Amino acid sequence: MNLISRYLFRQIALPVAAACGALCGIGVLSQSLNQLEVIVERGQSAWIMLKLTALATPQLLAVILPIGVLVGGLMALTRLQREQELTACFAGGVTRWRVVAPGMRLAVLVTLLSMFVSLYIQPAAQREARETAFAIRTDLASLLVQEGQFVQAGGGLTVYVQQIEQSGLIRNLFVHIQDGDKVTTWDATTARFTRIDGAPALLMGPGSMQQFSDRGVLNFLSFDEYAFDLTPFTGTEEVIAFRESDLWLAELMRPSADMLERTGSREELLAEAHARITSPLYALTAMALALAAVLGGQFRRTGYGGRVAAAAAAFLVARVAGYGVVAASAWNVWLAPLQYLIPLGVTVLALRMVFRQSSPVANVRRALGALPRPRPAGAAS
Repeated sequence: MNLISRYLFRQIALPVAAACGALCGIGVLSQSLNQLEVIVERGQSAWIMLKLTALATPQLLAVILPIGVLVGGLMALTRLQREQELTACFAGGVTRWRVVAPGMRLAVLVTLLSMFVSLYIQPAAQREARETAFAIRTDLASLLVQEGQFVQAGGGLTVYVQQIEQSGLIRNLFVHIQDGDKVTTWDATTARFTRIDGAPALLMGPGSMQQFSDRGVLNFLSFDEYAFDLTPFTGTEEVIAFRESDLWLAELMRPSADMLERTGSREELLAEAHARITSPLYALTAMALALAAVLGGQFRRTGYGGRVAAAAAAFLVARVAGYGVVAASAWNVWLAPLQYLIPLGVTVLALRMVFRQSSPVANVRRALGALPRPRPAGAAS
């Protein structure tokens, strides 16, 4: 790129980066609010909440990046046109393509970045998030312990906890186990979940144990510390169920029979595969519409509010139509080519609007030619 192209690239890239960063921050904030459940209801740490929020971010980028390109591109191009910098470029002999090229190069870079995230980062992050959520859902500590509530688990186990401190220390624990006619109760002043030789255990103490055997004999035991084995109560038949968004592109294109049974039909997986490829293309559509809004018409001193609104509306219609085609492709695989036709078609139409306009220099010359010429001095009136 020459000096002017590099200048235009910087002037467009900075607002686009700012818009994408702001939208990404809003998306991360919304995700963090959704993940508060793991702290409030599941008793997990703030680190787990931050981890789940970070893992959900790559999936948001497919939506955030094209919108950021549209917003940042409109801001940058409108400012450049308002301050006559684009007009100065045309007046200096710069072709229309050399003015448009920096914005489209930036859109191509964003498209490649978004496609890399969509094809590689997103499935890896989604798998990790699914495994973390599964571990939280099957976590024995979160399943057995809910502050101020009697929690019943399998094997006749009932647990009550009065208070759980931030450090994980449990205060005033009550455990009740009923196995037929045999009843055992445990109470402890403090307790903590731990692992002994890899097996989950509840380290209690000080406390006592009362056992009423099936023969009617009451046994009593007091202890300073006791490790209560939780292995008999950890059995679960649940397995991790991956969804379409968790699969790699190769798995979506050529799913196995077991994968089809667990995730969905072949048409749904193919629709997701095409959506992974076509979603980044909307960055090209966004930049093309931004260029069309500013350079696709005559210069206006009053601003470009109407054309900017029309470009935003066109992008919204195209994106919603894209989502609709993805949903329809899950039922009819022959509609999959429309996923490519919508973003690329709108991009071509927007760029056609840009290049069919005459240059601002020609407009200025025509305007000057239409002005009345001054008469020579002494001419007859």
